[in-house]
Amino acid sequence: MIPFSPPRIDQKVIDEVTAALKSGWITTGPRTKKFEKEITEYCGCKTTVAVNSWTMGMQVFLSWWGIGEGDEVILPAYTYCASANVIVHAGAKPVMVDIDPKDFNISVQKVREAITPRTKAIIAVDLAGFTCDYDQLNALVASPEMVAQFKPSNDLQKQLGRILVISDAAHSFGAIMDGKRSGALTDVTSFSFHAVKNLTTAEGGALCFNLPEGFDHDTIYKEFCTLILHGQNKDALAKTQKGNWRYDVEEPGFKCNMTDLQAAIGLIELERYQENLDRRKSIFTQYDEAFRKEDWAILPVHTTDRKTSCYHLYQLRIKRATESQRDAIMQAIFDQDVSVNVHFLPLPTLTAYKKRGYSIQDYPETLAKYQNEISLPVYYDLSDEQVSTVISAVTSAVHKVLG
Repeated sequence: MIPFSPPRIDQKVIDEVTAALKSGWITTGPRTKKFEKEITEYCGCKTTVAVNSWTMGMQVFLSWWGIGEGDEVILPAYTYCASANVIVHAGAKPVMVDIDPKDFNISVQKVREAITPRTKAIIAVDLAGFTCDYDQLNALVASPEMVAQFKPSNDLQKQLGRILVISDAAHSFGAIMDGKRSGALTDVTSFSFHAVKNLTTAEGGALCFNLPEGFDHDTIYKEFCTLILHGQNKDALAKTQKGNWRYDVEEPGFKCNMTDLQAAIGLIELERYQENLDRRKSIFTQYDEAFRKEDWAILPVHTTDRKTSCYHLYQLRIKRATESQRDAIMQAIFDQDVSVNVHFLPLPTLTAYKKRGYSIQDYPETLAKYQNEISLPVYYDLSDEQVSTVISAVTSAVHKVLG
């Protein structure tokens, strides 16, 4: 069976995790701090806080930013449930909008139409590793029209003076737009380092801050290190200093710090990340070359003159296939011992959001793309021979179902 997206766990990773175990320091410590600094350097952002998941990092951030009851946060209907769940848990309203016809990312025009005086933030999702149109989103929120109707509810929001733009970059670590990497494209970026991501720490994530001049990013880093440790003003590493046991809890915080065991994996992953990107690009190229010849295939957008994907997901679409036909094609692929997936079940199709009044019929572009999308295997250890097997399995499955 060709798996869909296994992590790259080899001897180099095992050795680094073993070294962390033998060091006697397995929770947040020197490896986590090093990992944060290397992410900041790689992405070109102003500071980075490592956390135990995208979800908890964003939950802490929304709390810190003061997102709550009566507020609205705009996001695409086509994303994983975590993007909306954190808004619900913050007490705010998720305002879903449709995606752009040219790709799988949020429509800037639909965002414009959805903004109200209650809008506090936009969560733009870089689906499959291809960045959103951040130049347009950043320009939109900074426009005099949008600034005039913005109503801040605390000092942080007042200091920014406009709607916050958040990059949900769970898929896009290493993606590039206009010469800048994901993590430095807008105000705040949240990464996921889950097991299936390009760069993994088993579970984990990071918040990258890139707020405008006037925000003290050193202070923000210190605040978040406290917030992600129950509001405690000293972590375990600081308390190891002689006589430094006494601490305070400054705010009722959260518990979502990254451990050195996770960071050990991440440091190796980051050290060799370019070879991972190169291999993934090669797999994308092979898929493109094969499926470009097929009249039933709609190839994903992953490179333009301004943007380069990090090649996280290859979202192949089957022209004119219905949802049931797509599902039958997937089953025929599985029957040939090849694993595929769908990214994602749109938010308005999920019970949690249908019962909150959302309907997929309100998002026609999302529905049209979801119904015929199949994600193909892409990972470092996928051999050229296996890529050929995937191509053959997909092609024969489509012919079997569609004729």
